[in-house]
Amino acid sequence: MAEAVVGVLIGKLGAALANEAATYGASLLFKEASSLKGLFSEIRKAEGELESMKAYLRDSEKFKNTDKTTGIFINKIQELSFRIEDVVDEFMYKLEDNKHGGFASKTKKRIKHVKVWRRLTLQLRDINVELEDATKRRDRYVIPGMERHGGNSDHHARYTNQALCFAREEDLVGIEGNAAKLKGWLVDDLDERNTKITTVWGMGGVGKTTLVDHVYKIVKLDFDAAAWVTVSKSYQVDDLLKKIAREFGISIASNMEMIRVVDVIRNHLEGKRYILVLDDVWDQDMWINNIMPVFPTNCCGRFVLTSRSSEVASVATINCAINLEPLRENHSWKLFCNEAFWNSDDKRCPSELFDLAGKFLQKCNGLPIAIACIGRLLSIKPHSEWETVYKELESHSTNNAIKSVDTILRVSLEDLPSELKNCFLHCAMFPEDYEIKRRRLIRHWITSGFIRKKGNETLEQVAEGYLNDLVNRSLLQVVRKNEVGRVKSCRMHDVIRHLAIDKAEEECFGKVYEGNGTFSVHGMRRLSIQSINIVPQNQSDATHLRAVYAFESSIDVALLGTILASSTLLSTLDLQGTQIKMLPNEVFNLFNLRFLGLRNTRIESLPEAVGRLQNLEVLDAAFTLLQSLPKDVAKLKKLRYLYASVFLREGNSTRFCGISAPRGIRNLTGLHALQSLKASKETLRDVAALTELRTFDVSDVTSEHSINLCSAITNMTHLAHLTVSALNENEVLPMDALRLPETLYKLGLTGQLEKTQIPQIFSSWSNLNNLTILQLTSSKLKEDSFSSLVTLRSLCSLSLCRAYDGKIIRFSTQSFPCLQTLYIRGAPQLSHVEIEEGALGILVELVFSNCPELKHLPHGIEHITTLEVLILRDTAEELIEKLRQERESDERKEEHMKIEHIRRVVVRLTEKNIWERIR
Repeated sequence: MAEAVVGVLIGKLGAALANEAATYGASLLFKEASSLKGLFSEIRKAEGELESMKAYLRDSEKFKNTDKTTGIFINKIQELSFRIEDVVDEFMYKLEDNKHGGFASKTKKRIKHVKVWRRLTLQLRDINVELEDATKRRDRYVIPGMERHGGNSDHHARYTNQALCFAREEDLVGIEGNAAKLKGWLVDDLDERNTKITTVWGMGGVGKTTLVDHVYKIVKLDFDAAAWVTVSKSYQVDDLLKKIAREFGISIASNMEMIRVVDVIRNHLEGKRYILVLDDVWDQDMWINNIMPVFPTNCCGRFVLTSRSSEVASVATINCAINLEPLRENHSWKLFCNEAFWNSDDKRCPSELFDLAGKFLQKCNGLPIAIACIGRLLSIKPHSEWETVYKELESHSTNNAIKSVDTILRVSLEDLPSELKNCFLHCAMFPEDYEIKRRRLIRHWITSGFIRKKGNETLEQVAEGYLNDLVNRSLLQVVRKNEVGRVKSCRMHDVIRHLAIDKAEEECFGKVYEGNGTFSVHGMRRLSIQSINIVPQNQSDATHLRAVYAFESSIDVALLGTILASSTLLSTLDLQGTQIKMLPNEVFNLFNLRFLGLRNTRIESLPEAVGRLQNLEVLDAAFTLLQSLPKDVAKLKKLRYLYASVFLREGNSTRFCGISAPRGIRNLTGLHALQSLKASKETLRDVAALTELRTFDVSDVTSEHSINLCSAITNMTHLAHLTVSALNENEVLPMDALRLPETLYKLGLTGQLEKTQIPQIFSSWSNLNNLTILQLTSSKLKEDSFSSLVTLRSLCSLSLCRAYDGKIIRFSTQSFPCLQTLYIRGAPQLSHVEIEEGALGILVELVFSNCPELKHLPHGIEHITTLEVLILRDTAEELIEKLRQERESDERKEEHMKIEHIRRVVVRLTEKNIWERIR
């Protein structure tokens, strides 16, 4: 991971050097200018050396564990990089500090800082000397041919991985369905001259090779020529083609030219039925540009590619890709018993080991390679020692217990580009099985300096690309997607997380504290607190910390303050979900702080001292008890994301609403998100200056805010997500004069719409081709006004909550062609729904809730062949009982026939405590 550390550091060095011109442009004291000149010189020297070193680290890091000389060198570079980072962060911190205060205060600080510049210059000079010495020492002791030796070790590791993937035939569990599917794709239509590409993809150790090998053995005799080739990460095209040729039984000379190899392969396969398996393909380009063009197209060819990447999987012929998922519970149990009790006649688990075996399986989460390895280990242990093995696994040890799993997963980790390695390790800082939200994760990455701009992409776009890459590599699992298919939240598999935590500690990236008693964070950059009883051994250990994450609801504020007091260079403090009511004063001395996470805490107020956090980019105080922002928030010129909403109790109910913002908020021109704001004329006038907003949420809107609200939103030309909530349900939202930006993709409105203006309002939205999500609440729509919504042809999700007051809803032919989810809640008079053939063409989920007059299923629901889910909650009891009862009468049979194509139909009557799945 040294390469990843160096990559982030180079970005920091560049940022420091960017201050050089501005610093000299200021009126400097002679001694100050002289000291700074020397410091900038050393920074430039370090940047140049590390830039040259980065490529070497990329290639050599894989040999760290097989070549001691390389390992020592890489560890030294990482240590020196951390020391350079400390110097640069302190320099930037002090430089920023010079800008605050009056003239006398600034002068005093600058005189004082002359000594600091000299000290930092000497420190950096010494580090640069050590960098040069480390490089010379490595060159002196490197053994000729070491690269070949390292390569052989890598090859051996791959060979070992491959061997581990091949299971005994009797141990193949849970693959029957996929095996039959794959076999069908390969052997159907063998008499036709066509090419078919099938792919099997999924995370490392999930059984891709096992599945394909099983089928390959069955079908290869149906082909005239068959070959199986394992693809290395660092493949050479000519070597790979020669290997393929040899596996097909073609005689190839080692010095044969590439063009000749291609000709020989084509001639050999011409007119034949052939199959080629390419196992463990790492990139799509290898197949598209280097392999596919080689093969003849006028014969029957079958290709099978296994990969960890969905991008590779996408090259498959339509409907010929298998995303291999972890085993189900029953299959996991069977595989575990096969391995743990292989020497038993019945291969059954003794009853006294049931609970413990279940715990082992929970850790494996259906991952076949993990189940097999743990099972094999336990098979040679006396039953009395199983508890000890489990404790070792629980303590995140990656020793012999899961060594083979480690080996496989390390291949995925080593393959990551440097910019992804930090992002990956960061995910391990979250608790086990934690559902990580996309937005929070991306904010962490950006404020930690892991993300750098690429071309015209924003930092957020680059970061989301990295997230998708980690998902495609099966290193993160998608938990939820939003309405348009973007990752909404993800999770790190336990087996992968254990490896990542060990790697993070080994590389001083970060430490996860889950136990009781004292602990040490010496040299660590990040601390993840996942235990209530937390006592650091030595407060001075925290001086290197750059991030603190707390995941326990209770946290000792005094202890937190003690840790922060020595963590002056901290850039991230995320206390989301803790019950903290007040921030310790030490927080406001963290001038390097970029992320302050207070979401879902009990924070009631923020002091004016928050204005001292001049580098703050994210202030997340959503869903707290905070009712207003201090005026000095307006001093945070680097703020990009401001989330703040108050949790209010009103009788027996609770709601979240916006908070009051200071007048100076117009100065925060770099804001991308402002959520949620309490409306006032003055505040809305100020918000009009925030033209970079992508997300804007405003509450307590009244008709008197019409002009100011419309003017402000008109200026937000990048707006993607807009939520507007009226002061109360009787208030009419001022939407008739509003012109929404074409960039908008999500719109939420709570409050009435002017009845006479609704057709014009909806018509004005017809140009919003990006609008995919619409949520209307308390809108008071009727039959005629609802029909105007059909102009929104790009909608993927439509939610009407207490928004429809009519008796009939008609969906005309071709209406809502992209809609996938439709929720109609709280429609007290709705009695008839009509769906014409051709309407709602790709609808997947339909929900009716609190519609007491709805006594019949929607007429025409049988036309929606894509519908998978129908939920009827508190509709007319007559309808629900009709569906629950047997199909006795013709009327009931007819109702059931309408929905027999729907995979899931659920009915519910809250008052009678009835919940039933009909289909």
